[in-house]
Amino acid sequence: MKYLRRVVKYFIQICVTMALILAILMLAGLVSSDINVAFKDGWKSVGLILGMFAVVSAVYPRFGYGRRSINAPGEPSEHTSAIKEAMDQRGYQLEKELPDGTLCFRLRSFAARLARLWEDRITISPELGGFSAEGLSRDLARVASHINHILRGND
Repeated sequence: MKYLRRVVKYFIQICVTMALILAILMLAGLVSSDINVAFKDGWKSVGLILGMFAVVSAVYPRFGYGRRSINAPGEPSEHTSAIKEAMDQRGYQLEKELPDGTLCFRLRSFAARLARLWEDRITISPELGGFSAEGLSRDLARVASHINHILRGND
């Protein structure tokens, strides 16, 4: 269900973005406001473009979200405060802390959350040898390396 929700969100985001760009071009007089003139095959081209948007939207969540390992020897509870500090430095706030030691973070900035369509949650769960971070891939790379840096500094 989460995957389908993400697909729909990305499809809407892509369509709105492209519609805004096309509207600006039409208002500026750079593109004809007649769809049959603006696109080679008129409305048929619009349908093909929407189909391509649907394919991209269907594939993106598969590759755009992932999981990263964070090495942290010792007891996970020893590193919780360092992880909270690292996430705070990266602009995340603690949303909830589960009894099993899992930490859920959300971005503090409304604009950043909007840009990510409210799919900004990063979940950090304890696992053997450290932690597992799950969320948007482009954010995970930065967050995981920052947490590793903070944890190495604390050792």
